[in-house]
Amino acid sequence: MGISPLIDRLIEAFQILPGVGPKGAQRMVLHLLQHNRDGGNTLSEVLALTMEAIGYCERCRSFSEEPVCRNCLDQRRDDASLCVLESPADILAIEQAGGFRGRYFVLHGHLSPIDGIGPEMLGMDRLLARVREESPEEVILATNLTVEGEATAHYVYDLLKTHVRTISRIAHGVPLGGELEYTDGGTIVHAMQGRRDFS
Repeated sequence: MGISPLIDRLIEAFQILPGVGPKGAQRMVLHLLQHNRDGGNTLSEVLALTMEAIGYCERCRSFSEEPVCRNCLDQRRDDASLCVLESPADILAIEQAGGFRGRYFVLHGHLSPIDGIGPEMLGMDRLLARVREESPEEVILATNLTVEGEATAHYVYDLLKTHVRTISRIAHGVPLGGELEYTDGGTIVHAMQGRRDFS
């Protein structure tokens, strides 16, 4: 039992964020109430607007407030390379590391029969259609280096191998079992530059 039921609800709401437990959530809520109500109001407004306005890019499936995202509209990017990822967070990690100027396609997860996640839930049909339409020279499989990520990479390889000249897998500069969004920029650059042919 806390100070007030509303504060208790807000503390509970903050705990949906990754890495935020009861104590951390309590500190955040009490800080906003005691020291930064304007910041709390701004957070509330921007969060509500973002939840309402952000959808998915029609081409790459990343987050976007427009039908087609900024990366897909950028004419300076290289259409010859298409990088397949598990999450929009992985795009941010690669972009912040620098060194890759190709296109992206986001699966929003990985194959996991135990969890009921099959190819249709990951947009594999849309990936195949995009490859057929745009004919990239290379597809880079940048799924996470986990058992599920590897299984997903194999599935994508089998799906696309007759449609693309080169299918490569990111190099193992990214630690096995690691996830791109938590990997430092230098390691990501090394992994992208040292990618190998998947077959």
